[in-house]
Amino acid sequence: MVRPSFFQSPLARRTPVGQGLSGALSGGLCGALSGSLYAALDAWHPLGAPWHAQLVNQLKDQLGQRVRAMTGATGDARDFLQPAGDPGLFGPDSAAWQVHAHFVAMMTGGLSSLLLQALHPRALAAVWDHSSFRTQLQARLGRTALFVATTTYGGTAAALQTIERVNRIHAQIRGTLPDGTPYVANDPVLIRWVHLGETTSFLRAYQDLSLQPLPTARQDLYFAEMAQIGERLGAHDLPLTRHQALTQLQAYRPELRVDERTRDTVALIEHYPCAPMDRPLVSLIVRAAFDMLPDWALDLLQRERSCPLQQAAVRTALQGMGASLAWAFADTGVAARARQRMSLGLKAAESSPGT
Repeated sequence: MVRPSFFQSPLARRTPVGQGLSGALSGGLCGALSGSLYAALDAWHPLGAPWHAQLVNQLKDQLGQRVRAMTGATGDARDFLQPAGDPGLFGPDSAAWQVHAHFVAMMTGGLSSLLLQALHPRALAAVWDHSSFRTQLQARLGRTALFVATTTYGGTAAALQTIERVNRIHAQIRGTLPDGTPYVANDPVLIRWVHLGETTSFLRAYQDLSLQPLPTARQDLYFAEMAQIGERLGAHDLPLTRHQALTQLQAYRPELRVDERTRDTVALIEHYPCAPMDRPLVSLIVRAAFDMLPDWALDLLQRERSCPLQQAAVRTALQGMGASLAWAFADTGVAARARQRMSLGLKAAESSPGT
Protein backbone atom coordinates (compact mmCIF):
# COMPACT_ATOMS: atom_id res chain seq x y z
CA MET A 1 0.00 0.00 0.00
CA VAL A 2 1.33 3.46 -0.88
CA ARG A 3 1.92 5.50 2.25
CA PRO A 4 1.02 9.20 2.20
CA SER A 5 3.70 11.78 1.54
CA PHE A 6 4.61 13.59 4.73
CA PHE A 7 3.98 16.98 3.15
CA GLN A 8 0.79 16.17 1.29
CA SER A 9 -2.70 15.78 2.62
CA PRO A 10 -2.63 12.36 4.33
CA LEU A 11 -4.70 9.45 3.07
CA ALA A 12 -6.60 7.03 5.25
CA ARG A 13 -4.69 4.28 6.91
CA ARG A 14 -6.75 2.70 9.65
CA THR A 15 -9.34 4.17 12.00
CA PRO A 16 -9.95 7.64 13.47
CA VAL A 17 -8.02 9.36 16.24
CA GLY A 18 -9.67 11.45 18.93
CA GLN A 19 -13.24 12.44 19.57
CA GLY A 20 -16.22 12.20 17.24
CA LEU A 21 -16.37 14.65 14.37
CA SER A 22 -20.03 15.58 14.73
CA GLY A 23 -19.60 17.39 18.03
CA ALA A 24 -16.33 18.98 16.96
CA LEU A 25 -17.85 20.90 14.08
CA SER A 26 -20.17 23.05 16.18
CA GLY A 27 -19.90 25.50 19.06
CA GLY A 28 -16.98 27.42 20.56
CA LEU A 29 -14.55 29.14 18.22
CA CYS A 30 -15.64 26.78 15.43
CA GLY A 31 -19.10 28.29 15.73
CA ALA A 32 -17.75 31.77 15.05
CA LEU A 33 -18.57 33.67 11.89
CA SER A 34 -17.02 32.30 8.71
CA GLY A 35 -14.19 34.12 6.97
CA SER A 36 -16.50 35.13 4.13
CA LEU A 37 -18.95 36.71 6.55
CA TYR A 38 -16.10 38.52 8.27
CA ALA A 39 -15.06 39.93 4.91
CA ALA A 40 -18.64 41.01 4.28
CA LEU A 41 -18.72 42.82 7.62
CA ASP A 42 -15.49 44.60 6.73
CA ALA A 43 -16.95 45.71 3.39
CA TRP A 44 -20.40 46.71 4.63
CA HIS A 45 -20.55 50.35 5.66
CA PRO A 46 -24.22 51.40 5.50
CA LEU A 47 -24.95 55.08 5.81
CA GLY A 48 -26.09 56.07 9.26
CA ALA A 49 -24.45 53.06 10.94
CA PRO A 50 -21.43 54.46 12.82
CA TRP A 51 -21.54 51.41 15.09
CA HIS A 52 -20.18 49.25 12.28
CA ALA A 53 -16.50 49.72 13.07
CA GLN A 54 -17.11 49.23 16.76
CA LEU A 55 -19.00 46.00 16.14
CA VAL A 56 -16.29 44.62 13.88
CA ASN A 57 -13.58 45.55 16.37
CA GLN A 58 -15.51 43.87 19.17
CA LEU A 59 -15.77 40.68 17.13
CA LYS A 60 -12.05 40.76 16.44
CA ASP A 61 -11.25 41.43 20.09
CA GLN A 62 -13.43 38.57 21.26
CA LEU A 63 -11.77 36.15 18.88
CA GLY A 64 -8.35 37.34 20.00
CA GLN A 65 -9.25 36.92 23.67
CA ARG A 66 -10.51 33.38 23.10
CA VAL A 67 -7.34 32.45 21.24
CA ARG A 68 -5.06 33.88 23.93
CA ALA A 69 -7.01 32.08 26.64
CA MET A 70 -6.91 28.80 24.73
CA THR A 71 -3.18 28.88 24.02
CA GLY A 72 -1.80 30.59 27.11
CA ALA A 73 -0.31 33.28 24.88
CA THR A 74 1.67 36.00 26.62
CA GLY A 75 3.29 39.24 25.52
CA ASP A 76 1.98 42.30 23.75
CA ALA A 77 1.96 42.49 19.96
CA ARG A 78 2.69 46.22 20.23
CA ASP A 79 6.19 45.28 21.42
CA PHE A 80 6.89 44.29 17.82
CA LEU A 81 6.44 47.86 16.53
CA GLN A 82 10.02 48.79 17.41
CA PRO A 83 12.70 49.43 16.31
CA ALA A 84 11.28 51.02 13.18
CA GLY A 85 12.57 49.52 9.96
CA ASP A 86 14.37 46.58 11.60
CA PRO A 87 13.60 43.42 9.55
CA GLY A 88 14.75 41.09 12.30
CA LEU A 89 16.43 37.83 11.39
CA PHE A 90 14.29 37.13 8.31
CA GLY A 91 12.23 40.05 7.03
CA PRO A 92 8.73 40.39 5.57
CA ASP A 93 9.45 38.51 2.33
CA SER A 94 10.70 35.41 4.13
CA ALA A 95 9.02 32.02 4.15
CA ALA A 96 9.19 32.07 7.95
CA TRP A 97 7.01 35.21 8.14
CA GLN A 98 4.46 33.59 5.86
CA VAL A 99 4.28 30.20 7.61
CA HIS A 100 4.35 31.43 11.21
CA ALA A 101 1.55 33.94 10.66
CA HIS A 102 -1.02 31.11 10.33
CA PHE A 103 -2.25 30.63 13.90
CA VAL A 104 -4.22 27.41 13.38
CA ALA A 105 -1.36 25.76 11.50
CA MET A 106 1.13 26.79 14.17
CA MET A 107 -0.99 25.40 17.00
CA THR A 108 -1.65 22.18 15.10
CA GLY A 109 1.98 21.83 14.12
CA GLY A 110 3.05 22.66 17.66
CA LEU A 111 1.01 19.83 19.15
CA SER A 112 2.18 17.46 16.42
CA SER A 113 5.81 18.34 17.18
CA LEU A 114 5.22 17.66 20.88
CA LEU A 115 3.98 14.20 19.97
CA LEU A 116 7.19 13.62 18.01
CA GLN A 117 9.35 15.05 20.79
CA ALA A 118 7.74 12.65 23.28
CA LEU A 119 9.18 9.72 21.32
CA HIS A 120 12.77 10.61 22.23
CA PRO A 121 13.41 9.64 25.87
CA ARG A 122 16.17 12.16 26.54
CA ALA A 123 14.37 15.05 24.82
CA LEU A 124 11.21 14.25 26.76
CA ALA A 125 13.10 13.91 30.04
CA ALA A 126 14.52 17.42 29.74
CA VAL A 127 10.96 18.75 29.64
CA TRP A 128 9.45 16.19 32.02
CA ASP A 129 11.98 16.76 34.80
CA HIS A 130 12.50 20.50 34.48
CA SER A 131 9.19 22.13 33.56
CA SER A 132 5.57 22.23 34.64
CA PHE A 133 4.14 21.22 31.26
CA ARG A 134 2.21 18.29 32.77
CA THR A 135 0.14 20.67 34.89
CA GLN A 136 0.47 23.83 32.78
CA LEU A 137 0.50 22.71 29.17
CA GLN A 138 -1.00 25.97 27.95
CA ALA A 139 1.71 27.98 29.68
CA ARG A 140 4.36 25.77 28.11
CA LEU A 141 2.89 26.28 24.64
CA GLY A 142 2.55 29.99 25.33
CA ARG A 143 6.27 30.27 26.08
CA THR A 144 7.14 28.34 22.95
CA ALA A 145 4.81 30.54 20.88
CA LEU A 146 6.45 33.67 22.30
CA PHE A 147 9.90 32.32 21.41
CA VAL A 148 8.81 31.57 17.84
CA ALA A 149 7.09 34.95 17.51
CA THR A 150 10.07 36.91 18.82
CA THR A 151 12.70 35.09 16.79
CA THR A 152 10.55 35.33 13.66
CA TYR A 153 8.97 38.78 13.88
CA GLY A 154 10.94 40.64 16.54
CA GLY A 155 13.69 43.12 15.89
CA THR A 156 17.20 41.72 15.53
CA ALA A 157 18.32 42.53 19.07
CA ALA A 158 15.15 41.10 20.63
CA ALA A 159 15.45 37.89 18.60
CA LEU A 160 19.08 37.33 19.55
CA GLN A 161 18.43 38.12 23.21
CA THR A 162 15.60 35.58 23.26
CA ILE A 163 17.84 32.88 21.80
CA GLU A 164 20.59 33.63 24.32
CA ARG A 165 18.08 33.45 27.17
CA VAL A 166 17.03 29.98 26.06
CA ASN A 167 20.67 28.92 25.74
CA ARG A 168 21.33 30.00 29.33
CA ILE A 169 18.34 27.97 30.52
CA HIS A 170 19.39 24.90 28.54
CA ALA A 171 22.92 25.08 29.98
CA GLN A 172 21.51 24.50 33.46
CA ILE A 173 19.29 21.52 32.59
CA ARG A 174 20.74 18.06 33.10
CA GLY A 175 19.58 14.83 34.63
CA THR A 176 19.32 11.06 34.39
CA LEU A 177 16.71 8.83 32.81
CA PRO A 178 15.03 6.16 34.96
CA ASP A 179 17.43 3.60 33.39
CA GLY A 180 20.47 5.66 34.41
CA THR A 181 21.18 7.29 31.04
CA PRO A 182 22.42 10.88 31.54
CA TYR A 183 21.15 13.80 29.49
CA VAL A 184 21.81 17.52 29.08
CA ALA A 185 19.40 19.93 27.42
CA ASN A 186 22.08 21.66 25.36
CA ASP A 187 23.12 18.40 23.68
CA PRO A 188 23.34 19.29 19.95
CA VAL A 189 21.76 15.93 19.07
CA LEU A 190 18.66 16.69 21.15
CA ILE A 191 18.42 20.29 19.96
CA ARG A 192 18.56 19.03 16.39
CA TRP A 193 15.78 16.51 17.07
CA VAL A 194 13.50 19.16 18.53
CA HIS A 195 14.35 21.53 15.66
CA LEU A 196 13.48 18.86 13.08
CA GLY A 197 10.23 17.99 14.81
CA GLU A 198 9.11 21.59 15.02
CA THR A 199 10.07 22.73 11.53
CA THR A 200 8.66 19.70 9.71
CA SER A 201 5.47 19.85 11.78
CA PHE A 202 4.96 23.60 11.34
CA LEU A 203 5.44 23.39 7.58
CA ARG A 204 3.32 20.25 7.20
CA ALA A 205 0.47 21.94 9.09
CA TYR A 206 0.80 25.10 7.00
CA GLN A 207 0.75 23.12 3.76
CA ASP A 208 -2.41 21.30 4.83
CA LEU A 209 -4.32 24.18 6.40
CA SER A 210 -3.30 27.29 4.49
CA LEU A 211 -5.20 28.44 1.44
CA GLN A 212 -1.82 29.48 -0.04
CA PRO A 213 0.57 26.51 0.38
CA LEU A 214 4.22 27.06 -0.46
CA PRO A 215 5.77 25.81 -3.71
CA THR A 216 8.70 23.42 -3.34
CA ALA A 217 11.42 26.07 -3.64
CA ARG A 218 9.84 28.18 -0.92
CA GLN A 219 9.46 25.14 1.34
CA ASP A 220 13.21 24.60 0.99
CA LEU A 221 13.75 28.27 1.79
CA TYR A 222 11.79 27.83 5.02
CA PHE A 223 14.19 25.14 6.24
CA ALA A 224 17.22 27.20 5.23
CA GLU A 225 15.86 30.17 7.17
CA MET A 226 14.96 28.18 10.28
CA ALA A 227 18.42 26.59 10.33
CA GLN A 228 19.70 29.98 11.50
CA ILE A 229 17.70 29.63 14.71
CA GLY A 230 18.68 26.01 15.30
CA GLU A 231 22.36 26.77 14.79
CA ARG A 232 22.24 29.65 17.26
CA LEU A 233 20.66 27.25 19.76
CA GLY A 234 23.57 24.85 19.36
CA ALA A 235 22.46 22.31 16.74
CA HIS A 236 24.79 21.13 13.98
CA ASP A 237 24.34 19.96 10.38
CA LEU A 238 20.78 21.21 10.09
CA PRO A 239 18.76 20.63 6.91
CA LEU A 240 18.53 23.31 4.25
CA THR A 241 15.81 21.63 2.19
CA ARG A 242 12.60 19.70 2.81
CA HIS A 243 14.13 16.44 1.58
CA GLN A 244 17.08 16.81 3.93
CA ALA A 245 14.75 17.53 6.84
CA LEU A 246 12.67 14.41 6.29
CA THR A 247 15.78 12.27 5.83
CA GLN A 248 17.33 13.56 9.05
CA LEU A 249 14.09 13.14 10.97
CA GLN A 250 13.83 9.47 10.00
CA ALA A 251 17.48 8.90 10.92
CA TYR A 252 16.50 9.34 14.59
CA ARG A 253 14.15 6.35 14.54
CA PRO A 254 16.61 3.94 16.25
CA GLU A 255 16.74 6.33 19.24
CA LEU A 256 12.96 6.55 19.67
CA ARG A 257 10.71 4.55 21.96
CA VAL A 258 7.38 4.67 23.76
CA ASP A 259 7.34 4.37 27.56
CA GLU A 260 5.08 5.46 30.38
CA ARG A 261 6.20 9.08 30.08
CA THR A 262 5.41 9.06 26.38
CA ARG A 263 1.95 7.64 26.98
CA ASP A 264 1.23 10.22 29.68
CA THR A 265 2.32 13.04 27.36
CA VAL A 266 0.15 11.74 24.53
CA ALA A 267 -2.84 11.48 26.88
CA LEU A 268 -2.26 15.06 28.02
CA ILE A 269 -2.31 16.30 24.42
CA GLU A 270 -5.38 14.22 23.59
CA HIS A 271 -7.16 15.86 26.53
CA TYR A 272 -5.74 19.32 25.97
CA PRO A 273 -6.95 21.55 28.84
CA CYS A 274 -9.27 24.30 27.65
CA ALA A 275 -12.58 25.99 28.37
CA PRO A 276 -15.69 24.00 27.37
CA MET A 277 -16.54 26.54 24.67
CA ASP A 278 -13.15 25.95 23.03
CA ARG A 279 -13.34 22.14 23.11
CA PRO A 280 -14.81 21.75 19.58
CA LEU A 281 -11.94 23.62 17.94
CA VAL A 282 -9.32 21.97 20.14
CA SER A 283 -10.71 18.54 19.24
CA LEU A 284 -10.23 19.32 15.55
CA ILE A 285 -6.69 20.61 16.11
CA VAL A 286 -5.70 17.55 18.14
CA ARG A 287 -7.12 15.21 15.50
CA ALA A 288 -5.21 17.04 12.78
CA ALA A 289 -2.01 16.96 14.87
CA PHE A 290 -2.15 13.16 14.94
CA ASP A 291 -3.09 12.84 11.28
CA MET A 292 -0.08 14.94 10.28
CA LEU A 293 2.40 12.57 11.94
CA PRO A 294 4.47 10.32 9.67
CA ASP A 295 3.37 6.68 9.52
CA TRP A 296 6.26 5.38 11.60
CA ALA A 297 5.39 7.79 14.43
CA LEU A 298 1.76 6.66 14.42
CA ASP A 299 2.97 3.06 14.52
CA LEU A 300 5.11 3.75 17.58
CA LEU A 301 2.25 5.56 19.31
CA GLN A 302 -0.22 2.82 18.31
CA ARG A 303 -2.61 5.39 16.94
CA GLU A 304 -4.72 5.29 13.80
CA ARG A 305 -5.01 7.80 10.99
CA SER A 306 -8.47 9.20 10.30
CA CYS A 307 -10.39 8.13 7.22
CA PRO A 308 -10.30 10.39 4.12
CA LEU A 309 -13.76 11.85 4.73
CA GLN A 310 -12.93 12.84 8.29
CA GLN A 311 -9.58 14.29 7.27
CA ALA A 312 -11.24 16.38 4.58
CA ALA A 313 -13.92 17.64 6.99
CA VAL A 314 -11.38 18.53 9.67
CA ARG A 315 -9.13 20.23 7.13
CA THR A 316 -11.99 22.31 5.74
CA ALA A 317 -13.11 23.38 9.21
CA LEU A 318 -9.59 24.38 10.27
CA GLN A 319 -8.96 26.20 6.99
CA GLY A 320 -12.10 28.23 7.63
CA MET A 321 -11.07 29.02 11.17
CA GLY A 322 -7.61 29.97 9.95
CA ALA A 323 -9.15 32.48 7.54
CA SER A 324 -11.34 33.87 10.31
CA LEU A 325 -8.39 34.36 12.66
CA ALA A 326 -6.32 35.92 9.87
CA TRP A 327 -9.14 38.46 9.53
CA ALA A 328 -9.22 39.02 13.29
CA PHE A 329 -5.44 39.56 13.56
CA ALA A 330 -5.00 41.44 10.27
CA ASP A 331 -4.16 44.72 12.01
CA THR A 332 -3.24 43.76 15.57
CA GLY A 333 -1.43 40.41 15.43
CA VAL A 334 2.31 39.97 15.85
CA ALA A 335 2.92 39.58 12.11
CA ALA A 336 0.83 42.70 11.40
CA ARG A 337 2.75 44.72 13.99
CA ALA A 338 6.05 43.59 12.50
CA ARG A 339 4.95 44.74 9.05
CA GLN A 340 3.86 48.05 10.55
CA ARG A 341 7.35 48.33 12.05
CA MET A 342 8.84 48.00 8.58
CA SER A 343 6.45 50.65 7.25
CA LEU A 344 7.45 53.01 10.05
CA GLY A 345 11.07 52.60 9.03
CA LEU A 346 10.26 53.32 5.39
CA LYS A 347 8.32 56.46 6.32
CA ALA A 348 11.16 57.64 8.53
CA ALA A 349 13.64 57.15 5.70
CA GLU A 350 11.44 59.02 3.23
CA SER A 351 11.03 61.97 5.58
CA SER A 352 14.70 62.25 6.57
CA PRO A 353 16.74 65.13 5.11
CA GLY A 354 18.43 64.44 1.81
CA THR A 355 15.95 61.76 0.68
